Amino acid sequence: MKTSIIKEFEKVELKNPILLEGFPGLGMVGSIATKYLVKHLNAKKLAVLHSPHFPYHVIVNKKGSARLLRGEFYFWKNEAGENDFIFLTGDSQAQTIEGQFEVANSILDFAEAKKVKTIVTIGGYRNEIEGTPNVVAVSTTPALLERALKANAVPSESGTPIVGTAGLLLGLAKFRRLDAVCLLGETRGYLPDPRTAKSVIEVLQGLLGISVDLKGLDKDIEQSKEILGRMQDIEKRRVKYMQKMRRVEEERITYIS
Repeated sequence: MKTSIIKEFEKVELKNPILLEGFPGLGMVGSIATKYLVKHLNAKKLAVLHSPHFPYHVIVNKKGSARLLRGEFYFWKNEAGENDFIFLTGDSQAQTIEGQFEVANSILDFAEAKKVKTIVTIGGYRNEIEGTPNVVAVSTTPALLERALKANAVPSESGTPIVGTAGLLLGLAKFRRLDAVCLLGETRGYLPDPRTAKSVIEVLQGLLGISVDLKGLDKDIEQSKEILGRMQDIEKRRVKYMQKMRRVEEERITYIS
């Protein structure tokens, strides 16, 4: 395998499809949000993406079977709306600059073949937050940005870099005359963040006109709070210990001198 390969499992006719991408990244925000939508909308598997630019290891399941890392496309026919949806998530992003561009262009080739005209990407925005996370919106078109802001997203600060697949799809979409918007949820980034993923889905519901029950994320949110609380306690104890050791060392030096 020298280049990325997308293998379709099913040929489907989709109505004005929108592509929504959420690969792993800061706080796993994009991955958590996209996988939640796939599960709760009962989306069906459409295709799989393999690439030599993904990390060079395999994933082993409980039965001992191994598989390459991959991206997965799912489709959902939205009977009540004007747009069907294609969801894209996966195990990892490409690991090199060249790989990121190659994978992103492969995704866009597939999207164009499916007659996608609008792309939504999801990621994390590093910020030390205490309250409800904001969702930052960046778009290639003013009209799409305005729709995101009306759905309770906030505009991005000038100069904010969007790294990885979420940003590249946004930038490359302009060359193909595709509309694109990126939603970045505020997150500390070092733990999976279902609370921020929930905030992103809430914006998506207003932006895309879809509805999904979000109660399934509440248990994960409580668990993440517990883990974060334990980590903060450990950090406080570490800081106190280091302060105590510095005082002991200062007293020792003063005594010797």
